[in-house]
Amino acid sequence: MDNFLRYFIQDIGQLFYDFLDIFSALFRFLFRLVDFPGRMEIIKANNSEFTTLDWVLLLITNLALVAIIIIAVIFLLKLLRRIFRFRIPVKKYDEMKKNVEHLQKELIRANYEKDRLLAMHMEPLTGKTAGPQFEPEPEPDPDPNQENAQNTEADTNRNTMSSPCVNPMESRFFRLTSLDNYYKTQYQPPVYEDDITLPEFCARFRLYAGGTLHLYYDIRMIRHFIASFGAARIVILQGISGTGKTSLPYAFGKFVQNDSTVVSVQPAWRERTELYGYFNEFTKKYTETDFLSAIYSANFYRDPHLIILDEMNIARVEYYFAEMLSILEMPRQEEWKIDVATATWDNDPVGINAGKIQIPNNTWFVGTINNDDSTFAVADKVYDRAIPIDLDSRATPFDEGTAPPISISSDRLIALFDDAKKTYSISEENHSKLEQMNDYLIEHFKLAFGNRIMKQLNDYVPCYMACGGTEIEAIDFMVAKKVLRKFESLNLGFMKDELTKFSNYLDKTFGKDAMAICKEYIAYLKKMN
Repeated sequence: MDNFLRYFIQDIGQLFYDFLDIFSALFRFLFRLVDFPGRMEIIKANNSEFTTLDWVLLLITNLALVAIIIIAVIFLLKLLRRIFRFRIPVKKYDEMKKNVEHLQKELIRANYEKDRLLAMHMEPLTGKTAGPQFEPEPEPDPDPNQENAQNTEADTNRNTMSSPCVNPMESRFFRLTSLDNYYKTQYQPPVYEDDITLPEFCARFRLYAGGTLHLYYDIRMIRHFIASFGAARIVILQGISGTGKTSLPYAFGKFVQNDSTVVSVQPAWRERTELYGYFNEFTKKYTETDFLSAIYSANFYRDPHLIILDEMNIARVEYYFAEMLSILEMPRQEEWKIDVATATWDNDPVGINAGKIQIPNNTWFVGTINNDDSTFAVADKVYDRAIPIDLDSRATPFDEGTAPPISISSDRLIALFDDAKKTYSISEENHSKLEQMNDYLIEHFKLAFGNRIMKQLNDYVPCYMACGGTEIEAIDFMVAKKVLRKFESLNLGFMKDELTKFSNYLDKTFGKDAMAICKEYIAYLKKMN
């Protein structure tokens, strides 16, 4: 024992003393730093030997020491202030948390009161309610057996969407759970008209928009709009303000008796959470958006549904919409899923499977674009995946009567597009002319038809013809909007002669003035440059 104590004192004891020397050395340093009286005694003892240069250096040295002391004190005060600023008592923290949760609930109630009032306002126009009429309870009474039932039946419920109602206040997805309850208890599917054709659909839509909503569109514009749904999931309506870009998809929702969802894009949008929402770690609730709710609810019905991204280029589209562009490029519709959660909770909405929400095939996305100095240019990757339609002027009002709204299922609408693609196709003659045009564009403009554009052409032309249009009108439209639009990226100031030659080439190949939209666009490019 004595030997160990001797070792401990000589080794560990010395280590302890060395550790204490650190603090004693720091104390001596601080004492020496502020010991100006002792520093003055040294100066007095040697001042008789100082020269003028020595006095200058002495002054500079002491001023530097004073500056070091002031900086150290300021830094210490700021550090202490920051430490005590973020020290919140536990009781006060709990009060803040309760206040935030209360405000969150009040916000939810305010949103649903807004939805209820909107539904009451829209009911006289549509003949049915605009959404779920679930009224959130201020103090829910939890079911003691609910948790066990959810644990045993969660997977089955999510696959069948037939689970018992869950109190939305107990779910992190308040709005989506409310939609579950509405579609399980109140929703009644309409009686669909399965005998309508695409020409009748377009004609009745035009009459309904003009006669009922006083929104007037040319029949060719209606055909372009409807045929676009058969070729792409994204439609872009662009042009000057006041030409009916938002009104057209709005009128479509009224016509099919399933209101379109309008999502107003904000200038600050930069990422996916602006569309899909996010999980709030503080409140343990998911902040749900209108966009997410629209996609989720579309899984419960078969009506066609449009989600309008109003003024979509007021922010950079490729930032907040990039993930959706990638999802819609998936070859199988079953792969169109949005990630909203990394883990599944027992009381999550029944439509969330493995943290994902399915994008159903009854949903299309319509973006409106204003081309002015206050907006961003839309990237090619967005245009390539969409069907762009220009609305540059208002159609002449007409008085041809009206038509009633219809109920048509998305299955019927998609079947009409599929039948059109089987019945109609690009003729061999025009297909050969398109191949020749492709070679001409490569030779003179270094541009070409991509595989995606050719696929959209092969899908769009039959759908447009089935809507009552002609083959050459559809080809003219698609070439102008999908191919010639790429001319804007070229330096056309030195290519006016080539543009004139290309306009003459179109007349020679397709016939005089057959490609009217293309020639009008070429004239616009020449004038612009």
